[in-house]
Amino acid sequence: MGTNLNDFQTTLARAVTLEGIGVHSGQPVTVRFNPADADTGVVFNLEGGAELRALISEVGATDLSTQLGSRNGQHVTTVEHLMAALFGLGIDNVSIDIDGKEAPILDGSAAQFVDAFDQVGLETLDVKRRFIRVLKPVRIDSGASWAEFRPYDGTRFEVEIDFESPAIGRQRFASDLTPEVFRRDVARARTFGFMKDVERLWAAGYALGSSLENSVVIGEDSQVINMEGLRFKDEFVRHKTLDAVGDLALAGARFLGCFRSYRGGHRLNASALRGLLSDPAAFEIVETSRRRGRQSEMIAVNAPVFAPWVL
Repeated sequence: MGTNLNDFQTTLARAVTLEGIGVHSGQPVTVRFNPADADTGVVFNLEGGAELRALISEVGATDLSTQLGSRNGQHVTTVEHLMAALFGLGIDNVSIDIDGKEAPILDGSAAQFVDAFDQVGLETLDVKRRFIRVLKPVRIDSGASWAEFRPYDGTRFEVEIDFESPAIGRQRFASDLTPEVFRRDVARARTFGFMKDVERLWAAGYALGSSLENSVVIGEDSQVINMEGLRFKDEFVRHKTLDAVGDLALAGARFLGCFRSYRGGHRLNASALRGLLSDPAAFEIVETSRRRGRQSEMIAVNAPVFAPWVL
């Protein structure tokens, strides 16, 4: 890997604000993304002064979305789309002010987060970016579903889904992840659900803000009922990839490796990440180092003081 802007940590060039509603709560919410110093990571500033770090150690519930914090205490939920946008664009440090307990769903994808971040731009900081390099396979099985990390020279996602509904069926998305790939192939893929599940979800307190404006909905006849149709013919697996990107962004540092999953979801993504980071032999922390007369290469470094991968 040659020396480039990706060798160094980044933040936003200036603050940007978005407003919307929570897809599950149905409540209005405003989020303000602020520039932050190197090694800050991603921090949510909640009403009342509480802070939540966007780390796997803070993940609570994973029912239909990813929640940071406890269900009964201070928490913020449905963070996966905004986290995917940050990870996908290579934004390492940001302080997020949020006035509700759920991130806004916007159009059901990460596209509006990407547009907002592109509008203000990124600032490259003078501190090297650290990576979690996968050293050996780590796999989690859950019935017919599984997820795993494997060593790979880069950051790659291989996601496969398999639904009985003929509107979805079996789909696979596989690609190295770069900001360009994320913008073009992943960011615009929307969350989805089935009309037959709506009443059950409402009764359980979920999907209260869901609508055709922020979700792809599959009707009783197994047809997509959104008038505009799909944004991609395989939008469903691309959205599952988007979710995986956001969930794995909670590692606390970017990873070098290949993440693969079959019939996965938020819970399995979190379990795989915990499995990787709980095994010291499965990964190492690296950064780039240019040596005289030689191309830049990855070298192992001591973990920083805050060591977010220590669970």
